[in-house]
Amino acid sequence: MIATKAKQSGVKISDLKPGDTVRVWQKIEEKGKTRLQAFEGLILARKHGNEMGGTFTVRKVASGVGVEKIFPVHSPLIDRVELVKRARVRRAKLYFIRDKVAREARRQLRRQRLVNSSDVNVEDAETAMPVEAESVAVETGTPEKSE
Repeated sequence: MIATKAKQSGVKISDLKPGDTVRVWQKIEEKGKTRLQAFEGLILARKHGNEMGGTFTVRKVASGVGVEKIFPVHSPLIDRVELVKRARVRRAKLYFIRDKVAREARRQLRRQRLVNSSDVNVEDAETAMPVEAESVAVETGTPEKSE
């Protein structure tokens, strides 16, 4: 059932691989009505192939927080799957992406803190810099070269 709907949108779920960026349209039921909600992210893993218990894990970053969903391949709640981007990867499971993304986020946060801490009023910075440089040279007592 799901393979035919996915086939209509141009992508069979069996063709999806880790490293692909996909948009999964999921049926959400609220107050007796059903609507479609998209979940777009990177496929980290495929497990158990196309068996009845087969799943694929999709990860995205929402508001700076990593969110992962595990979708059953043969779920009736999946309306369609769109292939957004295909990437060539050299691993079958891309779990290392979790750490890599977290490391990069920490690095950007650290960079942002440095920029924010160096934000000083321009007028204050111009007057403060030469004074500090002179006082440091006097305090350290570095001998001047005499020839």
